[in-house]
Amino acid sequence: MAEQKKMVNDITSMEEDFAKWYTDVVKKAELAEYTSVKGCMVIRPYGYAIWENIQRIMDGMFKATGHENVCMPMFIPESLLNKEKEHVEGFAPEVAWVTHGGSEKLEERLCVRPTSETLFCEHYKAVVHSYRDLPKLYNQWVSVVRWEKTTRPFLRTREFLWQEGHTIHATAEEAQQETVKMLNVYADFCENVLAMPVIKGIKTEKERFAGAEETYTIEALMHDGKALQSGTSHYFGDGFAKAFGIQYMDRNNTLQYPFQTSWGTTTRLIGAIIMTHGDNNGLVLPPKVAPIQVIVVPIAQHKEGVLEKAAELSERLSKICRVKSDITDNSAGWKFAEYEMKGVPLRLEIGPKDIEKNQCVIVRRDSGEKIFVSLDELETKIPELLQAVHDGLYAKALARRSEMTYTAHSFDELFDIAENKPGFIKAMWCGSRECEDALKEKAGVTSRCIPFEQEKVGDTCVCCGKPADKMLYWGKAY
Repeated sequence: MAEQKKMVNDITSMEEDFAKWYTDVVKKAELAEYTSVKGCMVIRPYGYAIWENIQRIMDGMFKATGHENVCMPMFIPESLLNKEKEHVEGFAPEVAWVTHGGSEKLEERLCVRPTSETLFCEHYKAVVHSYRDLPKLYNQWVSVVRWEKTTRPFLRTREFLWQEGHTIHATAEEAQQETVKMLNVYADFCENVLAMPVIKGIKTEKERFAGAEETYTIEALMHDGKALQSGTSHYFGDGFAKAFGIQYMDRNNTLQYPFQTSWGTTTRLIGAIIMTHGDNNGLVLPPKVAPIQVIVVPIAQHKEGVLEKAAELSERLSKICRVKSDITDNSAGWKFAEYEMKGVPLRLEIGPKDIEKNQCVIVRRDSGEKIFVSLDELETKIPELLQAVHDGLYAKALARRSEMTYTAHSFDELFDIAENKPGFIKAMWCGSRECEDALKEKAGVTSRCIPFEQEKVGDTCVCCGKPADKMLYWGKAY
C-alpha cells in the first residue's frame, strides 16, 4: 500500500489547488501531453479511447435521428467567410490564416476553419433547388482551430476535436424543432452516458453564437463550482440563406429561402468528465465511455493457477464488457493505485483463496465498496455493478450541484455569493444588456442560461430592481 500512497501523492489535492489537480490528473492518467505547438495537445491513447467511445455512442444517436456524416474542407477562402458579416465578426479574433502555399504567396488568404457554417452554405447552394431536396441533416467529425490566448488541455486548446451538425429545412418551425431536439440529444447523452447532470436553457442575446437568432445550451457544474458549457445548438433562421443566396422552389413553384441550424460539442467533454467525477486519487470514469470497464488484478500471481484463472475470467468478461487483465510484475498495490488513478469503474481481484471459494472481490471505483461475487454469477453481476457505478456518479454529481446552487434576491446578495460560495446562482433578470454587463463587471459572473424550467424566485431584477419575469442561472465559468 506504500506504493499506492505514493501514486496518490503525485496528484495535488483539489482542495489545495484545483487547476493543478486537473493538470496532474490529465498527465498522470495519461490522457494528454503538452507539445511544442503552443496551445495544442497530444491526445494520448487512453484519452483518445475515451473520445472514441464518446464519438461512437453520440454518432449512433445522431444517425438514429436521421443525420448523415459528411466532411467539409479545412480551409475557407476569406471572401466566402466574409459573406456573413455578423458571423465573421464574431470569430475574427480567433481566426488563423494561411497566407502562403509553399513559397508562393496566396492570391487570397485562407482561414483555417473555426467552424463550418460558410462551407455548408456554399454546398447547400449547389445541391438544394427544390422542396424535394429538403431537409438536409448533416454532421461532421473534424478538428477546428481557434487562436485562444489562454489554453488548458481539453478545456480550451487552439486545435480541438469536435462534431458539428448542420441542417437546412423548408420551414422555420422545422428548423426550430431541430434545434431543440438536438439540444435534448446532448442532454440525454450527458446524463445517461456521462452521468453528468445538466441544465437546459437558452442563451441571452449577448451570449448567442455569432449569426444565430437563438442559441440553446446545456450547462454543467464542475467540482470547483464553475460552470462548463457542454454543448450548444443554434437556430439561424434564414439569415445565412439570404447572405449566400440559397433558395429552393416550394410546392407552389415559388422561390423560398430555407432555414438553418447548427449544433456542436467537443473534446471539452473529457474535461467535463474529469472535473465532474474526479477525486483526489485521480480520474473516475463513467462506465459507458471508460476504455477499460473492468480491470482484472491477479493476487499472488506467482502461485499456481492464478494467472490462468485471471486469463479465463478476462476471456469470459470480454463478451459483456471492455476488460483488461494486468499480468505485469508490478505489485498488486501498484496496480490498485494505477487503475484507480485511471478511473477504471470496477476492479476484479482474484487470488488463490478466491479460487478455492469460487469467488472474486470486485471493488467499485466511485465508492470504494468491496463486493464478494461468485464466479458463476459474473455475467449477471458485472452489468449490474457497472450500472450501479453510473447511477452513483450521477446521484453524487446531482447532489453536489444542488448543494452548490444558491438564490439571490438583490445585487448585494448575489455579489456575496459570487465572492464566497462557488456554484450556480439563480436570480431574476429584467432582460437588459446593461444589467447583464454590470453583473459581469462588478460580480464577475456571466449569464449561463435562461432555463426551460422556469422558477419565480422574485419579482424584480437582481441588478437594477426593476420588474423582472425571467429567472437566469448565473455563475463563473470555464
